[in-house]
Amino acid sequence: MPTRRIMLAAMAALPVLHATRVPAQPSSPKRLRIGVLNDQSSLYADMGGPGSAVAAHLAIADAELAAKGWSAEVLVADHQNKPDIASSIARQWFDSGVDAVADVTNSAVALAVSQIAREKNRVMLASGAATSDLTGRSCSPNTVHWTHDTWAFANAIGKAVVQTGGKSWFFVTADFAFGHALERDITKVILASGGTVAGHAVAPNNTADFSSFLLQAQASKAQVVGLANSGGDMVNSVKQAAEFGVGKGGQRLAGLLIYITDVHSIGLEYAQGLRLISPFYWDMNDGTRAFSARFAAGRGGAKPSMVQAGTYASILHLTKAVTALGAAEDGRAVVARMKEMPTDDPLFGRGSIRADGRKIHPMFLFRVKSPAEQRYPWDYYAYEATIPADEAFRPLAEGGCPLVKS
Repeated sequence: MPTRRIMLAAMAALPVLHATRVPAQPSSPKRLRIGVLNDQSSLYADMGGPGSAVAAHLAIADAELAAKGWSAEVLVADHQNKPDIASSIARQWFDSGVDAVADVTNSAVALAVSQIAREKNRVMLASGAATSDLTGRSCSPNTVHWTHDTWAFANAIGKAVVQTGGKSWFFVTADFAFGHALERDITKVILASGGTVAGHAVAPNNTADFSSFLLQAQASKAQVVGLANSGGDMVNSVKQAAEFGVGKGGQRLAGLLIYITDVHSIGLEYAQGLRLISPFYWDMNDGTRAFSARFAAGRGGAKPSMVQAGTYASILHLTKAVTALGAAEDGRAVVARMKEMPTDDPLFGRGSIRADGRKIHPMFLFRVKSPAEQRYPWDYYAYEATIPADEAFRPLAEGGCPLVKS
């Protein structure tokens, strides 16, 4: 398949964009162009990054668009975790005929790109961004939020920890939209469950040294140190918490958003015992294992994260909507069709998309295994419980989405 590189005009600081085409039948003018916009090289590259591009190509292949008379093109760009760069890329893509952007890791980036997708009447499929504001006050008729969000993590992990004795909390919070949304959402759960919050330390995004923040957490004497971060920041903070003896001092460490790629980087010696929730685990069933084997073949043996699984599933559902409509250009119409159609794929099973753009599916509570429990590479999670789809995400009436009010 041919590959071409596109440079954004007059913006040499922006990354190179790669596009790969899947040709259609010669007689058809129908075309779908999707841009995977995420962190390709920094702290979120493992859980999204190049792996999300692999997932996008697998979704296009499984949609069999060429056989249906469509051509497909997947572009990839590194937004460098900067909303201004992401916005420039998204505008250029939409102006040149890109129909949808996918993954969109980083909540601050996603909030910015969602507004551009609305302005340009295109589609945003958020699988990497976590802020619940995407389906709350910042909801859009052009955005679908697929994999997870801060409300889901806060509701599940916060309740579970408080109910098992973790009453007082101190947060180490990433200083951008995602971190603040996660701390906000879990604080509500903690207080409603009878717990207290002793304080927080706000850490810049992409931080190498967490020592001062962890010392503040230890000095707080809180029972639980909640890590409101993710990706490389999660990896560094867990490792350094072990070095500082946070667990040995009687405090419990609560990772509020943990990806399997984080566990892989941390290692089971340090990560063992952590509780986490996810709507996807590669070793759940025959469908997830089959997909993950194909994914791993393109990723040097690495298994997919929930973000990469969400990229695949959201694009697959998008293709069903555009082929049903017979066109991809009208983003609002495409998203409306996505909401009308039940979702069904081998990774998340059956589900639906609500009026606010929230994709609904069960979430699962897992415990990270000990080294002695591991049976084979990437065998990291032990299943503990299922959170039903109707309980896993914020109730529709409570998000403040203007689309719901109207």
